[in-house]
Amino acid sequence: MKTTPELLVTPAKAEQISSLIKAGATAFLIGEQKFGLRLAGEFPKEEITKAVQLAHQGGAKIFAAMNAIFHNDMVPELGSYLSFLKEAGVDAVVFGDPAVLMEARESAPDMPLHWSTETTGTNHFSCNYWGKKGAKRAVLAKELSLDSVLEIKEKAEVEIEIQVHGMTCMFQSKRSLIGNYFEYQGKTMNIEGDKKESGMFLHDKERNYKYPIFEDVNGTHIMSPNDVCMIDELGDFIDAGIDSFKIDGILKSHDYLLEVTRMYREAIDLYMADPDEYENRKDAWVEKIESIQPVNRNIDTGFFFKETVY
Repeated sequence: MKTTPELLVTPAKAEQISSLIKAGATAFLIGEQKFGLRLAGEFPKEEITKAVQLAHQGGAKIFAAMNAIFHNDMVPELGSYLSFLKEAGVDAVVFGDPAVLMEARESAPDMPLHWSTETTGTNHFSCNYWGKKGAKRAVLAKELSLDSVLEIKEKAEVEIEIQVHGMTCMFQSKRSLIGNYFEYQGKTMNIEGDKKESGMFLHDKERNYKYPIFEDVNGTHIMSPNDVCMIDELGDFIDAGIDSFKIDGILKSHDYLLEVTRMYREAIDLYMADPDEYENRKDAWVEKIESIQPVNRNIDTGFFFKETVY
């Protein structure tokens, strides 16, 4: 019997959670920038507490991101932050650095852990290794083909999460590359913790691609020129038992995120009930998403149907 996958969404504010639950989201990824990478919004402690309350009232889960790149100066803060997340009722912590796992054993020993390194979740051996260390779930790299994802799921001993919609990260540097460039030009760029600079792109004239670029406390991030959209290709993932589908809302409006969440909810539920009808309707969802895409931002299938070249 097929199991309905979790629909994981990344909101920008706690106030958005209730409406996203009504739209069909069943889990949310939130956190503070200094602990988590490329979050859709900044959630200080009071906002995390509020988000947990709203999510649990609606029968949804809250996952807190602790997958940043941690240097020595941040390690002493991990234990107290994990203790806070446990006390706040967070349902799981997403981590990449083993330091988080080690601290969790002391500060939050019962906290479920989701292993997410952005790039190295590429085989079932790694997933199972971290499972034996205490991770309940592995978040797979975005550069995998559909066949690779299905093979990993078949052999994995932990839950598997994949991204099915939204932009992905192509490059990150801990350095303030944009800020340094502005300084070189004799200008200044104000970086605030609760919002990202909008309208900044790297422009590839040859391909006419525009790569969104922003800077936060974790450094400089260059994002993909297109959004992944797999709403018309969910069947194989559902049949394989993929546990969680993620919609990434970074740099997207709340209205856009709501509409996309509704469509994925409809698509998942319809495939579970009637796969043939899903096949009949899936092109309409794609057309609808194309109609609400931001200007100069197309959709594609990411690496799911292309061979990765490293």
